[in-house]
Amino acid sequence: MDCDRITPEILALFIQAVGADAIFTNEESLEKYSHDETEDLRFYPEVVAKPSTPEQVAALLKLCNEYLIPVTPRGAGTGLSGGALPVNKGLVIAMERFNQILEIDEANLQATVQPGVITEVFMNAVAEKGLLYPVDPASKGSCFIGGNVAHGSGGPRVVKYGTIREYVLNLQVALPAGELIWTGANTLKYASGYNLTQLMIGSEGTLGIVTAIVVKLIPKPTHDVSMLASFPDNESACAAVSAIFRAGIIPSALEFMERTGVAWVMEHEGVVFDLKDDAQAFLLIEVDGNNPDMIFADCEKINTVLESFNCLDVLLADSAAQKEELWRMRRRMGVSVKSNSVYKEEDTVVKRAELPNLIRGIKEIGNRYGFESVCYGHAGDGNLHVNIIKGSMSDYDWKNKLNDGIREIFELTVKLGGTLSGEHGIGYVQKAFMPIKYSPVHFALWKGIKQVFDPHNILNPDKIF
Repeated sequence: MDCDRITPEILALFIQAVGADAIFTNEESLEKYSHDETEDLRFYPEVVAKPSTPEQVAALLKLCNEYLIPVTPRGAGTGLSGGALPVNKGLVIAMERFNQILEIDEANLQATVQPGVITEVFMNAVAEKGLLYPVDPASKGSCFIGGNVAHGSGGPRVVKYGTIREYVLNLQVALPAGELIWTGANTLKYASGYNLTQLMIGSEGTLGIVTAIVVKLIPKPTHDVSMLASFPDNESACAAVSAIFRAGIIPSALEFMERTGVAWVMEHEGVVFDLKDDAQAFLLIEVDGNNPDMIFADCEKINTVLESFNCLDVLLADSAAQKEELWRMRRRMGVSVKSNSVYKEEDTVVKRAELPNLIRGIKEIGNRYGFESVCYGHAGDGNLHVNIIKGSMSDYDWKNKLNDGIREIFELTVKLGGTLSGEHGIGYVQKAFMPIKYSPVHFALWKGIKQVFDPHNILNPDKIF
């Protein structure tokens, strides 16, 4: 697709469609929307639009479809796969003005929300009514719920409650030709033709732009307990994960952290924690429910399981402040790693019982290629985030050999029965690795779907495949 296609005449049509106050061509705006949280990549759009109604989004898409203008949908820009990068210039449609919670339907345990609402703002709004929206990625304080839909996001509590796929009931979507549709129904069951709602979730803005979201809510548990278990090595901690589930317990969160990551959070965030010399890995475990006696009984069972995996110590958070500090340590780990070193983050996922093999293999690959790694993630789902640290690796090797090491990590992940991404998506930076897992048949099917929705390939081109 050709670049630099937005002529003054087309720009005037954009302004006519959404108003002059919603169109930006100044240098500051182009810079802001040229990057996300993916490494240091920069791709500058020609124009940024900030529509405020579904009809305006549809009108912009119709114009871009007619004039073959590349369109990059944009949420909060917190993505880690380059999904919001305008790699073909063109128009960025930023959804930040879609920031309203339209309805919280307590009678039906549903809510309708616009895609530019910050995830944590929405979580807090429903929590005030005694309800829970459990999809809480680490960036919940800054990411948009629309971006979560686009990437099929998860977070710590997926292990008990499920990913965003289990909570989205219906979507309003603007299609490339300018139509506005609802993809499904506001019902808990759906068996009426192809499930377009599920197709849109995780499609990373390549098929349509979501303009409204209907989600399912559940009653909020009244009690929860957090515990931090320390281990002498990574593999012991990882091996304990599947054993907890085999013992008949489903925690509401089960997170893995390496010692290096914990130490960097302590330094960068000022977290106060007694980091003992022999503790090399940690599991942060949360159990929730409505019966405190049952919760503590589950915690005792978990403690018994941990003892059989060389657990060194179990800290039971004895106050809300200590609980918050433990969770801050986990949630700020990515930021702390980024602040300490040149890095590249990968998102791997395997079956729970394969976690020890995955982390052992990652360390072996790093040793061969000369890079270090800090691993953490949603161990209860088998989802491990691998932060590759440049360390002493030469600039030449970092530039020319690192991708070979990353390819080996993904090959190992697939060999262990896993796949390339559990929640970050494929976007721009991971698409070269997709053939490791998927066959030409998969690519033909995906491209066929893309062709039906977006025959001119204007929507987020050069993403996923």
